Amino acid sequence: MMKFTKQNFIFLVGGMIIYVVDIGVDFWVASQYLCQEQYCWAILILCFRGLSSLITQIFSYEWFKNDWEGTDTGKLKWIFLVHLFQCGIFIRYWFALKYGCQAAFKQNNSEDASEAEPPNFIQRQAVDVVTDINMLRVFKTFLETTPQLLVQMYILVEHGKFNFCQYAAIVISFCGISISTVDYQISLRKSLPDKDEFRLLPKLVYLFYKLLTITSWILSISLITLLSVRSSVSLLIFLWICGFTWTLKQHTMFCKSKKMEYLYRMVVGIILIFTFFNIKGRKTKVCLSVYYAAHTVVTLGILSVYLFWKPTIIKEIYFTTVSILTALSLVLGIIFLVVYYRHFHPTTSCRLQACSDEADGEAGQQERGGTGRFQNFLMQ
Repeated sequence: MMKFTKQNFIFLVGGMIIYVVDIGVDFWVASQYLCQEQYCWAILILCFRGLSSLITQIFSYEWFKNDWEGTDTGKLKWIFLVHLFQCGIFIRYWFALKYGCQAAFKQNNSEDASEAEPPNFIQRQAVDVVTDINMLRVFKTFLETTPQLLVQMYILVEHGKFNFCQYAAIVISFCGISISTVDYQISLRKSLPDKDEFRLLPKLVYLFYKLLTITSWILSISLITLLSVRSSVSLLIFLWICGFTWTLKQHTMFCKSKKMEYLYRMVVGIILIFTFFNIKGRKTKVCLSVYYAAHTVVTLGILSVYLFWKPTIIKEIYFTTVSILTALSLVLGIIFLVVYYRHFHPTTSCRLQACSDEADGEAGQQERGGTGRFQNFLMQ
């Protein structure tokens, strides 16, 4: 297991600040739509916010319950009350700051280490709680930020209201979505003993791979939404059904209860609409190729529909710009994807493969001290 460093602690504090700011921005955007009497957009923004908050609180409490099984039930009741008021993530940040501070700043002194809590134990605690937070952030990103971004893109292009703030918000959202996946990949590698360190160059290649492929896909969905909102919604539902069905066929056992497992699979289905990851820890060369080949075909199909069915729109400046950005980001994203998997993706060792084979069996039900639950959720 890699060490939790001072740099990791600084990023943790920054992530907490960004999380709080993001909450404020959501309510500010919704209030702006309310002031403009655009109630539909305001309700959509708040609904996405509420849905993501509800689901992340459910998973957060379930993980607390699993990790604290057999401990004082009074603590769990207090934790449940905090999550009921949608503040569970702040409890997790408090634990992350506590363990992260010990791991990053106090473990250098040998006198701080004790037999009860050796340095490796503190390091593992810090990595585990941060990994919990980053996974919840992934859930939030694809349940809230991505749908909100689609709404913003539709409003921007459909109503033609272009200004610097809108451009900045959209760019920040695209980057935020990509960075959340990179942060999770970093935490995952720290939590798995056989994963290599995620160095700067692989991080950048992975970031651009995610940023560009997600950008191309969201622009494609925005284009089909302009053509027909019903068609766009139908496509998203169809893709979610495909993703959910795939998770069912994988027979994931990430959660202890069947109800939570089905909720997890439903969330995974939503995430798979926008990006790919491996949920079983197995080789995914074929699945990855099929996934992005399908995205490429759909993207080219959407552009072809505009070219042949609505040729008059080709003269519009925004269509030309969006089409070029869509195609260019798709090509570059695939290039970065190939470069990453050919040169930077860590080779799975026999030991990790053995863990992966057991991850959804008995090993997936063990305590954090053994095989952690996050070996069942390998972000790719």
